[in-house]
Amino acid sequence: MFLGGGITRKFVIEFGMGIDFHGQDVTKAAVKASKDAISKSCLIGLNEVAGFSQDNIDENVFIDVTVAVSRPEEVNKEEIEKCFPVGKVTVDAVKGGLKTDGLYFTRFGDRDDSIEACIACVKVGIK
Repeated sequence: MFLGGGITRKFVIEFGMGIDFHGQDVTKAAVKASKDAISKSCLIGLNEVAGFSQDNIDENVFIDVTVAVSRPEEVNKEEIEKCFPVGKVTVDAVKGGLKTDGLYFTRFGDRDDSIEACIACVKVGIK
């Protein structure tokens, strides 16, 4: 469900994966997953089909991001919002992702011997 008034139509849905190999930072993993998702799409239709310009794109594009991580309560949603250069962005962090064994080496920034992985779903809607 997209925020914003009026009729909003789904434009694109994309998934991405992000991993923090060292530091066990779920926000870093979520940012990487969000960037991975949007790096797979060129939203040329926003201009050529929908007719949006730089002047009206923010009021007509709605982006819903769901990130699944092992510790959703630790996700800094504002850092994820910064990944998206246009539109109105909402972020939801949910329980999921993957925490698995890794390397514990304090000089790499590790707090323990785990690796944090995130899956992100980015939905773009247009008005």
